[in-house]
Amino acid sequence: MSDMTTSQDFTAAISEALPFLRRYGRALTGDQDTGDRYAAATLEAVLEDRSVIDAASTVKTGLFKMFHTLWKSTGAPIEHNETGLRAEAQKHLAKLTENTREALLLHTIEEFNVQAVAEIMDIDQSEADHLLSVARREMEDAIAGRVLIIEDEAIIAMDLENVVADMGHRVTGIARTRVGAVDIANKERPDLILADIQLADNSSGIDAVNDILAAHGDRPVIFITAFPERLLTGERPEPAFLISKPYSEAQVRSAVSQAMFFSSTETLKA
Repeated sequence: MSDMTTSQDFTAAISEALPFLRRYGRALTGDQDTGDRYAAATLEAVLEDRSVIDAASTVKTGLFKMFHTLWKSTGAPIEHNETGLRAEAQKHLAKLTENTREALLLHTIEEFNVQAVAEIMDIDQSEADHLLSVARREMEDAIAGRVLIIEDEAIIAMDLENVVADMGHRVTGIARTRVGAVDIANKERPDLILADIQLADNSSGIDAVNDILAAHGDRPVIFITAFPERLLTGERPEPAFLISKPYSEAQVRSAVSQAMFFSSTETLKA
């Protein structure tokens, strides 16, 4: 393997990839604990037999392939004892074409190219292309709703607004501060919140989201940050959906579709 020459290099590569594996698991399952359990099981499998990683194009690709192998072996389980938003999410999941959500997350959120997606999922590249096409159509056609954007940079806020509106959602408002976000949410409750972490007056987007959820109940949330690895430490509650700055339009579209579709309510605690 070209990017692994020593045990020290291998350990460093695993450590570097682990936060993003955990992010993938969280977005895939819609739940921090469940996603982390899959990540932990993957690491245990690596300790027992790392031949899959040794045969992969990169350590990160091999790690995700091992995760995906475990995910497939459990049948990508859908829980039947959920209530509320999670019950609705499970109904939506049951209607998806098999493997589409996995392919979309790997390609857009984790930024693997189509060749790597095919390698991770152990399918042909043409099949990976097909899954991505189907995933985009199914996710974006599934649900439309009201979106609150919490972002203090005007250009980024306008860009997010355009992307969200183009997907068929309605933006209820754009807030630059914690107080402003709460005020907009009080006037019209959003179905989805898209929030930056650091706001204009040095207030916290995390606090703003938690205020809104406390007042109006659970709803899906996507956080945006320039330093996602700082929030994926495993030391505290973490968001199910997290995209990095600078982001691509495809990442935003995928995250919005996933969050609305899965109705995930995982958030960060300040």
